[in-house]
Amino acid sequence: MSGAASHIDPSNKKVALLIAVLALVLAFSETLGKSAQTAALSQNIEASNLWAFFQAKTIRMTQVRTAAESAELALPGASGEARAIYDKQIDAWKKTAARYDSEPETQEGRKELVARAKAAEEKRDRALAAYHLYELGSAAVQIAIVLASAQIITGVGALGWIAGALGIVGVAFSLLGFLAPTAVHLF
Repeated sequence: MSGAASHIDPSNKKVALLIAVLALVLAFSETLGKSAQTAALSQNIEASNLWAFFQAKTIRMTQVRTAAESAELALPGASGEARAIYDKQIDAWKKTAARYDSEPETQEGRKELVARAKAAEEKRDRALAAYHLYELGSAAVQIAIVLASAQIITGVGALGWIAGALGIVGVAFSLLGFLAPTAVHLF
């Protein structure tokens, strides 16, 4: 070994260790960010599907109510067996309309669909907020890695300190994304 190759600046070891830690943080932030992005897309699809189902139930309910109202108006003076048949059908239509409006046992009535769709939207919004924070954390850590690498090349110690500070910022954003994604709204 030559003299130059065998001498390793101890500060370079510290910066190399900083870069390794920053790379680890970056890996976690990127992985969690992609997971949050996928969750947001899935929840958005879920909410869209539930709102479409809600609209279909609304249309069906309106049709059944209209049929019942039309039947009531069509035979105001009917009596006897014909009236009993119409009344039975009108009652069935009204029960169907009520079931379309609220069906707690299946969670597929309009009222339940609204609650489910809003819950999916809340999950989507939370996942999107986390995704944005992870992205900010990743960006801060990537810049920190570049600055730490530049410190090794240039020997300018301030770059290492700035890299460390940006690394802390990146960790903070990643932790916010994981623990409290809706606490900070930057976008």
